[in-house]
Amino acid sequence: MSELILRNFALHVMLDSEEQEQILALLQRKDVARRTLLVRPGQTERHIYFVDRGCLRMYHTDEDGQEHNLCFYPENWWACDNVSFFKAKPATHTIQALEDSALCYFTLPDLEELFVRVPKLERFFRILIQNGFDMYQRRVTSNLSLSAEQRYLEFRRHYPGLEQRINQKHIASYLGITAVFLSMMRKEKDL
Repeated sequence: MSELILRNFALHVMLDSEEQEQILALLQRKDVARRTLLVRPGQTERHIYFVDRGCLRMYHTDEDGQEHNLCFYPENWWACDNVSFFKAKPATHTIQALEDSALCYFTLPDLEELFVRVPKLERFFRILIQNGFDMYQRRVTSNLSLSAEQRYLEFRRHYPGLEQRINQKHIASYLGITAVFLSMMRKEKDL
């Protein structure tokens, strides 16, 4: 289980064996069943998760009870309500397991300790947050300016293979369309 997360860190920082050991010593693990809610609106996010196996989603529920998927977190992705986690504020989104999942996670106190003991991790998480913000801006722009078909093709590029693993209604919600429209569009365009 440790290999995937160490490779993930290596995408942005080079850790020596002692630094790796310090990180792995504070890394916690848990398995969660499909449909498990990891954070709910109003709760304070206590963990930042790394998906070792499985898939999570972050979504918002509107006043009518409609769910709007904001992001998916398959293997090798980090998941967190960042504002809630880093600022200890109530979460505004829900994070749920879409599949049985194996997760690694840090608490904020452990992560803050690691930032002091392994300064490279602060750089890693800064890059992670910057990349997440870039993804967020691109997603907002695509929702404002691209057609449903273009958004679907962008989803497929961004999450290769995920459409075979998760329910079509979740993809449709992410795209801002109905599942029926997604099905018709895929048939019509042979996507």
